[in-house]
Amino acid sequence: MFSKIDKTAYPPKTKPVFIWDGECGFCKFWVVRLKLHTGNQIDYRTYQDIANLFPDIPLKEFKKASRLIEVDGSVYSGPDSLYQSLEFVDANSIPWHKFYKNYKRFTKLSDHGYNYITKNRPFLFKLIKAMFGDRPEKLKPYWLLYLLILATFVVLIFN
Repeated sequence: MFSKIDKTAYPPKTKPVFIWDGECGFCKFWVVRLKLHTGNQIDYRTYQDIANLFPDIPLKEFKKASRLIEVDGSVYSGPDSLYQSLEFVDANSIPWHKFYKNYKRFTKLSDHGYNYITKNRPFLFKLIKAMFGDRPEKLKPYWLLYLLILATFVVLIFN
């Protein structure tokens, strides 16, 4: 399980930075998607390139979970790094970060789901590519085709 870190004494100077595992295809896929929505409001960097700028956050913690570090030094970890990043998208969007902070069950579910994904990234990356294609910039709804095939199969078996 990843550790939640509240603050760093070494915040970024101009805008928040989202730190992720640059060697993870699953992570890269979703960082590209996130960046499409947040634009230039967040700087996206890999922990391999930037972890040394935050000496008060252990390297092992960067390896366990993504981090969003705000200019005030606030650190959001794991699923909350994503939820807080989504706050930069649209003021009318779903307040995932508030759910995470205010509802213990949602927090537990998010943290356990994040840990499951972390432990199964290679398999889940293959699944994501099979369902949505190789290009995160333009998702293909292949999952609809799979659902149609499954529905056809079920109808043929039960008729």
